[in-house]
Amino acid sequence: MHWLAFFGAIKTANVSITLAIMSTGSFFTAFLEPIFYKRKIIWYEVVFGLIVVLGLYVIFQVEGDYSWGILLALISSFLGALFSVINGKLAVRYNASAISFYELFFGVCCISLYLFFSGSFDASFFTLSLSDWGYLFILASACTAYAFIASVHVMKWISPYTVMLTINMEPVYGIVLALIILGRVREYGTTVLLRCCNYYFNGCCKRNY
Repeated sequence: MHWLAFFGAIKTANVSITLAIMSTGSFFTAFLEPIFYKRKIIWYEVVFGLIVVLGLYVIFQVEGDYSWGILLALISSFLGALFSVINGKLAVRYNASAISFYELFFGVCCISLYLFFSGSFDASFFTLSLSDWGYLFILASACTAYAFIASVHVMKWISPYTVMLTINMEPVYGIVLALIILGRVREYGTTVLLRCCNYYFNGCCKRNY
């Protein structure tokens, strides 16, 4: 559901908006982690999240036509935060590669069923150029499998909130890559990029004392 909401948000809105909204992951984690780990809510974690919410208010004002895409991105962000907190509990007991294998495998199965019943599986779905297969291999191996295993593995030593705070760098390099690969980013994308940089570095300095 996280993946479907994430890519649905990109299609409904655009890359910049979706990645900016994904920065709310640390805000959701600030509330979910205390529930799963049975600890008190840390006030400055919530404050960092509220700063992002203020940024989202600006996006809603500027990009009102993308309300549905923004909602999908928020759903995706919440599910991603929930997923990370659950993985944080599992990482202490199980091997990161085994956790990732089962989760990614069943994720592929569920999404395949969704595509099948939604009528998306046809001949054109599997008609890809050689370069597309190359991009898919890179995305599946380095950008998904390896990154996923690494993010689960490090949660043996650091909290899900810290992992989510680090993942908040995704809007920064994601928007840059979108500019390089897609050839354009909406005019306000630069403002979002600067906001993400400011939030990330201020947050990391505070979190890591």
